[in-house]
Amino acid sequence: MNFSLVLLATSLALAESGDGGIDSRWTNLRRRLSYELIAGYSPDSQVTDHCAIDLDQAAIYKQLAVGTPNSFQNAQKIYNNGGNSKSYAEVTLTVPLTAKLLKGDKIVGKSAEGIDVGGKAYMDYDSGESLIKVQYTTTDIQERYVQCQVGALMEPNMKGCFVEDGDLTIADEDYPYTYNPATSNKNGRTIAGFSEGDMSKDRMREGSDFQYFYDYYGKDDYAHRYVEAAFEGKATQFKNGNADFSRFDMEGKREIIKKSTVYLNIFMYVIHELEDALDDCDSNCINCNSDPVSAWDEGVCFYTGSTEGPGGRGTNSWLLHELADKRCADFRTCGDEGTDLSGMSKLNYDIFNLFAVGQFQLRTGNCPAARSTTQSITSKMYVPMIQGALRYAYKLDKLGGGEKENAEAAVFSAAVLPRIHAASPSAATTIYNNLKVGATKTDVQAVKRAFESTYEDMGISCADIGGFWSNAEKKYFEGMGPCEDKVETMSPEVEIQVNNSLAIGLGCGFGALFLIAAVMVVYMRNREKEGNPVFSDEGTKEMN
Repeated sequence: MNFSLVLLATSLALAESGDGGIDSRWTNLRRRLSYELIAGYSPDSQVTDHCAIDLDQAAIYKQLAVGTPNSFQNAQKIYNNGGNSKSYAEVTLTVPLTAKLLKGDKIVGKSAEGIDVGGKAYMDYDSGESLIKVQYTTTDIQERYVQCQVGALMEPNMKGCFVEDGDLTIADEDYPYTYNPATSNKNGRTIAGFSEGDMSKDRMREGSDFQYFYDYYGKDDYAHRYVEAAFEGKATQFKNGNADFSRFDMEGKREIIKKSTVYLNIFMYVIHELEDALDDCDSNCINCNSDPVSAWDEGVCFYTGSTEGPGGRGTNSWLLHELADKRCADFRTCGDEGTDLSGMSKLNYDIFNLFAVGQFQLRTGNCPAARSTTQSITSKMYVPMIQGALRYAYKLDKLGGGEKENAEAAVFSAAVLPRIHAASPSAATTIYNNLKVGATKTDVQAVKRAFESTYEDMGISCADIGGFWSNAEKKYFEGMGPCEDKVETMSPEVEIQVNNSLAIGLGCGFGALFLIAAVMVVYMRNREKEGNPVFSDEGTKEMN
């Protein structure tokens, strides 16, 4: 039974019951459940436009695959300028504004086919201004969230863009305008932008991993610098963890670019959004204009993307959800028990359970519990990075890997080295020296030992990582089996106590009912493992 479904059913049951203490929060929650699921997660806000950032990643992949200098330049333009998220038109009004225009104010125009196109003011504008940005309205349906996707795309969609010239209706007044649809339809959200800003606020947050990355690389925008250096074939200038991409030909640079955009830029921006939700969380401010769950929903989007679909079974996806599912097949950590070689990764099962719990905690104003949940999510997000680094370390050491494998090893390790360094500087040095760009020798066992020495500090386990599996031999590659955790697996009794603590953290008003549900989940799972499911004939008789 999915933990998030138990949680959702519990909250909705209480909302329907009208028992003491239930207020408009639950009415609002039920109303928001109409949004499309994101890999099983039910957002409280419209985030289809945020989820679409993965379409930029897909467009970058496509250009890199062409493998020419020109296509690499096209990929770099898409990386920096986008094309699919937060689309807006920059238009010139031939008659200046006669009144102040506020961010979000409604604006309506026409498409080239004469169809109404909705928009809103991108920012505040004073009376008398004539150059304005109009952000296109997005819908709740992911498949057709917006119909103007231009930016730096090689194959733009202009079906829903404003016509070249016409009238924009603002506050019941028509304003003639002109613009170039091919060059003036731009994007306010880009993969480059995830790393270009000032991250000092992120570093100041309690327990934020952003500080680890700053301490290690010495730059807030390390991810953007890393990607741009790869595009330009230059060396980075970091405090630690430098990479000289002039050592690579096009094959190596391709692997670095298409993975660092996700593993460095988007990875940390997921954490940024989750922590932004914590900033907005205040138990005395349930109905504030700054809704913490909106930022949380955005974090889920940036982890998942738009192509995983409502059930999280996308076959052509690009972001961290897909990475976890790919690596679980290599390390035998798929399935809800983490012992399978195919299907959704246990990591994604765990993270999406935590996404649901965190959403509940934020919605009920339980900020300390939400912070703990965020820390758990962040710890788990490093798992596929470590798996990837181990996989390519083995290929370099034992299978004669070349430039491609070196690039893969370098970028996977770059995404986790700052966290490793925070736990053990010596372990980070070992991993970097063995997997860095241009490494002449790789000792996979030294890399494996270095990683394993930090698991406890990172809050992950040997079982989370698994072992590098050989499908051909139907066993783990030699020396690459799972390590052994120092802490024993929780007994059912201890697991029940943990669920009890979680129930208290989620709020006393729901603790008792949630605890009952949690105990039942543990009971049923244990019965299933023993081969005596509760709802079999024998199980039913026993319960009766």
